[in-house]
Amino acid sequence: MSRPDIAQLEKGSIIGSRQLQFSRADLIRYAAASGDHNPIHWNERFAQEVGLDGVIAHGMLTMGAAVGLVSDWAGDPGAVVDYQTRFTKPVPVPDAASGSPETPTATLEITGKIGAVDTEASTARVDLTVELLGAPEDNGEPTRTKVLTKAQAVVKL
Repeated sequence: MSRPDIAQLEKGSIIGSRQLQFSRADLIRYAAASGDHNPIHWNERFAQEVGLDGVIAHGMLTMGAAVGLVSDWAGDPGAVVDYQTRFTKPVPVPDAASGSPETPTATLEITGKIGAVDTEASTARVDLTVELLGAPEDNGEPTRTKVLTKAQAVVKL
């Protein structure tokens, strides 16, 4: 994939969107890779005992998954020179009703748009919308819960 041309970027342009799904097995793998073995990410009983509705995804997993859209668009993960966000809601990952723990039970939708362009510095700020998709509403559209706010990545092009 070629890198975007800074001269062609306009504020408000969409860089892309994607949906990502998480399963309980994904959380176990992430815990092993990250070293974050907090039981709120894998044990239903413990998560409920500390006041959560159930098991939740790691915040860094959510944050890292979201910025993947930007690094793919930029064509180089090293082009992302700054990334910040605020965690607003947890991402619940319920146990699958049946079958394998590999069954995805949480879906995130990530959309990125150009928030600012600095041609002199050859940077663009990408603003991300990161939403948890839930059960369909009466109109058939899924409910949407923002799980990250002020998610912004600066890309050097």
